[in-house]
Amino acid sequence: MATTMSVSFGLVSVPVLVAPATEDHRIRLHEVHRRCGGRIRHRRVCELDGQEVAYADVARGVEAPDGTMAVLDDATLERLPLPTRHVIEVLGFVPGDTIDPISYQRAYYARPAGAAAERPYEVLVAALARTGLVGIAKTAISSRERLAVLRPRSGVLTVHTVFWPDEIREPGPAPTLPVTDR
Repeated sequence: MATTMSVSFGLVSVPVLVAPATEDHRIRLHEVHRRCGGRIRHRRVCELDGQEVAYADVARGVEAPDGTMAVLDDATLERLPLPTRHVIEVLGFVPGDTIDPISYQRAYYARPAGAAAERPYEVLVAALARTGLVGIAKTAISSRERLAVLRPRSGVLTVHTVFWPDEIREPGPAPTLPVTDR
């Protein structure tokens, strides 16, 4: 499932199709009743009226400070003012080895969206590959604005969403045991 976006830097805008670059092959474990092996199901129940709610009737909401709930439907979420909704806005370029790998979150492939985009796309990918630079960008994927790193990989532009600096935990104090030659 590809999303149409544009890589934008300066006066240049390159239309691209962005699709996930990875897939999860983990085995999904189910909750089961220990005694008989029957599946355990979780139901969506409204805490106000106690009624079970069909998935089609579930929306997202945000709680206001006074405790009231503002319900947001898909149309409202689509209208949220995210300037990077369909754009990968390149903020600058830095050497690729300056990005701490712990920052990387999800990877996507960005391919040219049509014949007119092929040449500027190839120029961008080649320039990044030759210089060893990566693009630092902002983009909105899944209705949330994220930082991203654009880098070439096997002739294709990859978009890596990265954690914001305040989302990365410090490791805590390092062990202080001495290391000997032995």
